[in-house]
Amino acid sequence: MVDTTTDAGLAPETTVPAPAAPEPTTPAIGATAGDVRPLGFLMDVRLQVSVELGRRRCRIAELLSLGQGSILELDKIAGESLDIRVNDHLIARGEAVVVNDKFGVRLTEIITSAENIGSLL
Repeated sequence: MVDTTTDAGLAPETTVPAPAAPEPTTPAIGATAGDVRPLGFLMDVRLQVSVELGRRRCRIAELLSLGQGSILELDKIAGESLDIRVNDHLIARGEAVVVNDKFGVRLTEIITSAENIGSLL
């Protein structure tokens, strides 16, 4: 917004900018109407991030019969996207990559909130 009034010492075509509005702050989760606080403090909260290759259901007897060298077949096929979960909630899908002799995941799809809600129904 620009203030179009002029001071006595300014030329008539010169405008004086209005003072900038203060930056809005986001209310904290669970805050009351009068309690406003930035959410920056949440940036240090630790979350568990896991990458899922696949799943398998089996009986305890089958699990106990596994030994070194056993192969456990999963429900996904080779080359299928990996699921990236944060606190056991699916947030993205990706593909396995090798970076400096370590495994990594390249994100190929971010799951939106609407997709997350739709998957619960």
